[in-house]
Amino acid sequence: MHNIDIDLVEMTLDVTKYVINRITKTDPELGMPKKEEELKALVGETITAKGIGGENAFQKWKDVLVKAIVPIDHPRHLAFVPASPTRSAIMFDLITSASCIHGAYWMEGAGGIFAENEAMRWLVSLTGMPEGAFGVFTSGGTAANLSAMVTAREHWRDQCEENKAYKGLIITSIGAHSSVKAMAKVIDAEILLVPSEDILTYERLKETIDGLDELSKKRLFAVVATGGTTNAGIIDDLDGVATFCEEHHIWFHVDAAYGGGALAADSVRHLFHGIERADSVTIDPHKWLFSPYDCGAIIYKHPELAKKAHSQEGSYLDIFKDEGAQGFNPAEYQIQLTRRVRGLPLWFSLAMHGTDKYKEAIERGIELANIAGEMVRNNSELELVREPSLSCVLFRKIGWTPEDYKEWTYKNQREGFALVTPTKWKVGETYETVARFCFINPDTTEEDITAILASMN
Repeated sequence: MHNIDIDLVEMTLDVTKYVINRITKTDPELGMPKKEEELKALVGETITAKGIGGENAFQKWKDVLVKAIVPIDHPRHLAFVPASPTRSAIMFDLITSASCIHGAYWMEGAGGIFAENEAMRWLVSLTGMPEGAFGVFTSGGTAANLSAMVTAREHWRDQCEENKAYKGLIITSIGAHSSVKAMAKVIDAEILLVPSEDILTYERLKETIDGLDELSKKRLFAVVATGGTTNAGIIDDLDGVATFCEEHHIWFHVDAAYGGGALAADSVRHLFHGIERADSVTIDPHKWLFSPYDCGAIIYKHPELAKKAHSQEGSYLDIFKDEGAQGFNPAEYQIQLTRRVRGLPLWFSLAMHGTDKYKEAIERGIELANIAGEMVRNNSELELVREPSLSCVLFRKIGWTPEDYKEWTYKNQREGFALVTPTKWKVGETYETVARFCFINPDTTEEDITAILASMN
């Protein structure tokens, strides 16, 4: 055992050196994925009866496996919705893991849950939701959206016994995140998509619902609006959707997984007017609030409805609900029982840097999008598909085919230069392949944008 302890200390020092080296790099190596058989040939057998040793395993990670990864915080990673966790959040993520906290119940995790809740109060304050609103950290937007839809569906069923016999119906737009559509399947609900990728408005909702038969209207229990679509950064008419939902007694959910971070930015906060009227809101701190993966959040106007929908019963769980153990129990407000205290790195980073630094970093992403938009306007070979929204920019290279965009993506990645992927944008009844930037990392520079645009020549 003594030798093992020495080995563990040495391994800890090696890992610490690696972590320090990694998080101090603002421009890490842009990896390239390899096929599984290639990786297997390079690393060989790693899981064996006797083990291969920590030093050997760690070497395989550094020499082979990490080089087959595209780091999400690379300043020229502008695809999908990238991320850029603060160095302090990453370091505290190590402490979170080392502390072995079970974050489901206050009885076991009071200190960690308290810290999470401090960060959650700041998130709730960003939304402007009324007193009493609160939430819980989840594994991401998918789990948050699912938790919200379960709560909405159960509340709808509780309103009328007859509703329990119906398959519920959710309305959202085709621009909504794929998780909304996927989670409808999980809870066996039907989903109706408003056929527009642009702003979801009161009028579009009314037109869609007016076209439904009476039974479908009765089955409608939730409308999901988006506070910053993943594809284009579009913010729906949240105030109009809120009014519609209030008039028809329908649950109003806002998926702001990506865009929710911009609630902290004074320059665009007004675009989210109406979010304070939502019944539930999803925000992913691991997107635009600089937390490590994985960290989502779901906020409820009336948390007691979520508790009623999600509380689990079991004889071994009774002690957690005993008067002597009472406190906030995150497991009772979302779908997961066993959970990490995912909000701890966010809490530490906020506590260390202050919320003003967060505002500055988010505003920088918006500024970079506007700078990129201006560069596109000034390039005769490029065209904006639409005006930049939040930190997203959609543009086209005149004359390019879908294959041209695909080859451009792979060429830049092969060369270790950048990861910028195309997307599709609906024009009339057809979809066009276009280029897309999404700016999250404040370390991205104007020179990076210039170089990426030049790579299209």
